[in-house]
Order: sequence, then C-alpha cells, then structure tokens
Amino acid sequence: MTAAALARLRECLGEASVLTDDAAVEPYLHDERRLYHGRTLAVLRPRDAAEVAAAVRICADFQLPMVPQGGNTGYCGGATPDESGREVVISLSRLRQIRAVDPLGFTLTAEAGVTLAELQAAAAGVARLFPLSMGSEGTCQLGGVLSTNAGGLAVLRYGTARELVLGLEVVLPDGRLWEGLTALRKDNTGYDLKQWFLGAEGTLGIITAAVLKLFPSPAAKETAWVGVSDLAAACNLLSRLREALGDNVTSFEYLTAESLALVAGLPGMPAPPLTGAPAFVLLEVSGRADDALREALENTLGSALARDEIGEVVLAASDAQRRAMWRLRESIPPAEKTLGGSIKHDVSVPLSALPALEAEARAGIRQRWPEARLSVYGHIGDGNLHFNVLAPAGALAEDFKARHGAAISALVHGAATALAGSFSAEHGVGKLKRDLLHASESPLSIELMQRLKQALDPVGLMNPGKLVG
Repeated sequence: MTAAALARLRECLGEASVLTDDAAVEPYLHDERRLYHGRTLAVLRPRDAAEVAAAVRICADFQLPMVPQGGNTGYCGGATPDESGREVVISLSRLRQIRAVDPLGFTLTAEAGVTLAELQAAAAGVARLFPLSMGSEGTCQLGGVLSTNAGGLAVLRYGTARELVLGLEVVLPDGRLWEGLTALRKDNTGYDLKQWFLGAEGTLGIITAAVLKLFPSPAAKETAWVGVSDLAAACNLLSRLREALGDNVTSFEYLTAESLALVAGLPGMPAPPLTGAPAFVLLEVSGRADDALREALENTLGSALARDEIGEVVLAASDAQRRAMWRLRESIPPAEKTLGGSIKHDVSVPLSALPALEAEARAGIRQRWPEARLSVYGHIGDGNLHFNVLAPAGALAEDFKARHGAAISALVHGAATALAGSFSAEHGVGKLKRDLLHASESPLSIELMQRLKQALDPVGLMNPGKLVG
C-alpha cells in the first residue's frame, strides 16, 4: 500500500518533490532542540497550495498520517514525525510567494514558506511595518509562526501572531482548500473560522497563505538599557512608562545578571552598556518623528531615578548601539545551548503576579537544587517569563536534565498555574507539553478541543500525537 501511495505522490508532485533517501530526509526528522528524532515514509515538498491540497488528498486516501513542517525552529517537537515511519512530512518551505502588498490598506498577503525577515523586508519596501520579530526571524516561516501563535519582542504594542491576521488559506485534512484570504477588518458573518487554525499546530489543517496586518513604519525609535533591583522594580517602571508614553512603548525585556553572564562567554559579544545591577531592562519606544520620544523617555526615566526606583540608565546613542543591546538579549538562548542546554520554561502570568512567580520558582529551585544555575529573562511587558534551569557548573548537562528535568518543570509550571498563569506562553504544546495540557486544562476545555479535532479530522491523520490529537 505504501508503494502505491508513493507512486501516486510522485506522479502528482514530481519525483524531485518526494524525498525518501535517508540523507535527504534527515534534516526533517528532528526538532530544533533535538529532543525528538523520528522516521518518515517520505518528505513531500509541494510548490503551491494546489499541490499541498493534492498531496493531502492522496495521503487521506491511503490514511497516511501527515506532519506539516515550516522552518522547523520550534521548541516543543510540534513539527517532528514519530518513530513509526508511517507519517509523511509535508514541508511548506517552497511556498515562497508574497502574493500582494497593499500599502493603502495596510495589508500583506504571503505564502506559508516566506520567512519572518522576508515579510518585514517586504513591508519596509512600501514604508510599512510588519511588527512580529524574534531571534529566529531569518529562518522561521509564516506557516509555523501562525500555527504556534508566536509572540516575540513586540507583543506589548502589537499583540501575538493571531492578532496580526485578517485572513487565511488552509488545506483541510481531507484535501479541500478553504479560501479565507479576506482583507476585511470588519466582518460579522458568523464564526471567525481563521481562529480555529491559528495556534492549532497543524492539527486541524495546513495553513498555506495569510493576509497580514501592516502598520505605519515608525519614524522615531529610542532604546534604553536600565539597571533594576528586581522584577518588581521592572514592572513598576513599565507602569510608569505606559502612563507617560502610552502605546509608544513597543518592547520591554527583562534580563537577570545571571542570564547576561552566560552571554559574556560567547565569542564576539559586545560589552553590556552597564553592569553591576541584579537585573536589567531593555526597553524600546517608537512612534512619529514629532512625538518627542527621547525627551519623554528621558523625563520618565529621570523621574524614576530621582525616586531611586531604578539604577543607572544608558540610552542608545546610535543604531549600532541599539543593535548591540538587542544582540545581548537575543543571544541568551544560544548561550544556554553552548552550555549543554537548559530545562526551559515558557510561562506567563498576569503582570502583577510576575514578581511572585520569580520569587516562588527561585525559592523552590534553590531549596532542592542549590547548585543549579538559573537563566531568567523574558518579555515581561506581556507577562511572559523564561525561567530556565541549567546544570551545576562541572556537571553533565544531559545527565542533570534527564534526572531532574521533570521535577524542575513540575515546580515551575506549578508556580505559574497557582498564580492563574499558563505553562506555554508562546512556544506552543507540540509533543513536549501534550500531557501537561491535558493535566492542567479543565475537562470541558479538553472536550471542546477534541470535539473540534474530531469534526475536522475524524480519522486523526493531521499531525497526530500533538496538542490534543
């Protein structure tokens, strides 16, 4: 049966678009963090939405499970096949067209394989802004970004991926193509169907294209590096900034001295603008050229300094200095990786509960694993904290993670849940957190998700074993 399926797929897509050679399929079989390694019957590389639909119809006819895959930069194994060797990986990397850019309507229509950096460049080419930004933007692709509802560095002002989408084109599990590429900003004609697929991690269908919101490109941008005593001081500063500058506050990142010390070990890293504080804030404000942003920012920070609410401050004096500040922040994950990786936690709580979350998680780790190293940072403007735990200096990272990872994650996730938070703020569920989803969500929430899955994918062929599938 599999031979017949492969023959049909090759006839439909072409020999070169159906990969079965071990060396050719290997890059598609593991996730970014190499937590999972699977096998596949074949990797399909369709060239457009019609070919995706045709491939899905063939797979559905032969009841072959399908795993959609974009840039494969996810952290939770959501785009990795299992070990059965029966699943077919459907790569969207060849869907590369930016179909339309409408500067008047502030929209951009692009296919699933376009990278985030390419979307940003296309918007900038017509003096517009596509605000979604993250460290992997040069390789992560639109389909995966939308399927995991990625957040990134500017959620505070612009929202997560789902808030930037007006319309979608989706191949359903039976191979039908839903053409929902509307650019309407107001449409009250029933259910908002696109929301079913945003954040669904490919379990309900395959996103092949989207209509995205664009924004005015900011003419002015100011960036500051601020020393703070703790997370409570950082949250208080954010409140003051939002009171003074409103929606001009674009990004607000928190970095502990522990995380910054890890970055210092990477070759070629710029020196931090200032050191000596227990923690730091990297903040950015943006707007029109006539918004007098620098003056407003200086006044607000000066007032906080006068009240001893913050420590030293460095305002970026050039775009090069601004980029150096952001490079320090974005280098924390690769710095952890060079040390053998960390036990990662991507949690969120209401903003007012952030200091309690950090304090309780720290206390719990220090009590049970006093020698473990911590890397605590995050997008605290939207309540998202990365509370990562590394092996003690000199210990084998893989051994530490294997022996203590489950207990450490239970402690951190438990602290977030107790504060009305989420165990997955922006990296999705995938394989890694599937059991945690079932344990933490209410039975009714799980039932509703499963009923939606059953309605769209009754045979369970679309990305099985992920989320609720």
